Amino acid sequence: MLRAVLPDTVAVEEAFTDPPEAELYPEEAALVRDAVDKRRREFTTVRHCARRALGTLGLPPGPVLPDRYGAPRWPARVVGSLTHCHGYRAAALAHGTSVTMLGIDAEPHGPLPKGVLEAIALPAERAWTQSAPAGTHWDRLLFSAKESVYKAWYPHTGQRLGFEDAELRFDPARGAFTARLLAPPPALPSSRPPLPRTLGGRWLTGKGLVVTAVVVTPPNA
Repeated sequence: MLRAVLPDTVAVEEAFTDPPEAELYPEEAALVRDAVDKRRREFTTVRHCARRALGTLGLPPGPVLPDRYGAPRWPARVVGSLTHCHGYRAAALAHGTSVTMLGIDAEPHGPLPKGVLEAIALPAERAWTQSAPAGTHWDRLLFSAKESVYKAWYPHTGQRLGFEDAELRFDPARGAFTARLLAPPPALPSSRPPLPRTLGGRWLTGKGLVVTAVVVTPPNA
């Protein structure tokens, strides 16, 4: 599914079941030693996907360990993102020369639990989800798209965002969205290009899922 919303420069691997050959490195296994079976299977399969994606990029497999905030750490000059939900796991990776920011998310295509929309949506976003075309759970799509924005933004900037720090607008006809960053940008070295204040993304529904992706390429790409 994610292949349809990501450029060819991104290596995408996804799984709808947990393959028996998926295994963890010892340092990965230690992180989920006390986790319930569902969590261990998700953790294992999404890393299996990540290693396959690394292979597509011509890179050797290795452990995928989280930073202090849970974001996956990748080899130098690689950007990537992981996602998993019930019945789906996926990894998307790219060389940093072709992609500077990358975030993906997958969610079950159903309504958000009661009270969640109010916690994650700005007033204009809430109003739009209630008047948007029928057939899509726009509240769940909004949640997923914001997750993709944050997953793309944080590894590149080191800045953690709250749900209120990006305002999203959707284009249903194109399966696209834009995110306007509201938080003050972090200070970066002058040698780095200015940070975009608007990120673009794409989305797709199918197979009981909604998937979203945000990709930013270098200015000269």
